[in-house]
Amino acid sequence: MEYLTHSLIEKSEAIEITQKLKADNSSWQDGKRTAGSLAAEIKNNFQLDKTSKISKEIKDLVVMKIISNSLIKSFTLPSLIHGVMCTKSLPGNGYGMHVDNPYMPSGRSDLSFTLFLNEPENYEGGNLCIQTINETKQIKLSAGEIIIYPSTKLHSVSQVKKGERFVCVGWIQSYIQNNEDRNFLFGLDAGAKGLLAKHGRSDELDLVFQAYSNLLRRLGD
Repeated sequence: MEYLTHSLIEKSEAIEITQKLKADNSSWQDGKRTAGSLAAEIKNNFQLDKTSKISKEIKDLVVMKIISNSLIKSFTLPSLIHGVMCTKSLPGNGYGMHVDNPYMPSGRSDLSFTLFLNEPENYEGGNLCIQTINETKQIKLSAGEIIIYPSTKLHSVSQVKKGERFVCVGWIQSYIQNNEDRNFLFGLDAGAKGLLAKHGRSDELDLVFQAYSNLLRRLGD
């Protein structure tokens, strides 16, 4: 599985956050401030001051929602959720094709995520574009929905043509660094839990869960 899309917060929560972000005009900074020398040439957006009260509140909410969501936990196997910040893109803003730094001051980037905070009809353009082997996926989700994808992927944000785009982005350091290993474990975990829900506990299923746990122990950091 290349990436996961899922509803992380209620649409009403996302809209309320967006309204607060729109009302706060003093905490926005030029996105180039946290970009490296190469990224600064293609990064054109605004990001919320991480030390602001609203930024800390949103970060705490997003981290709590991620670690309490069983599907996302199974997909990401998170050991650290870091670098969480809100960004704003106005008409003319965008972010050219790039790959995220493997190591940041806040942690290792195994997985990247974007939580969409306002509805897609509120702005034109602003697609998250993820490059795969055969094509470039263009993604624009509903308010409250999150996409999680490997940080190894080239990706960009297309230029906003109209309206305002509000998202929350961040990174996940996983207990399993390798994407392929993590996907194997995700499939095994999903299959075992599906069998448990359908047929109940069995000695054979205990062996599957044992294998999963021991694989996680062997492959993990």
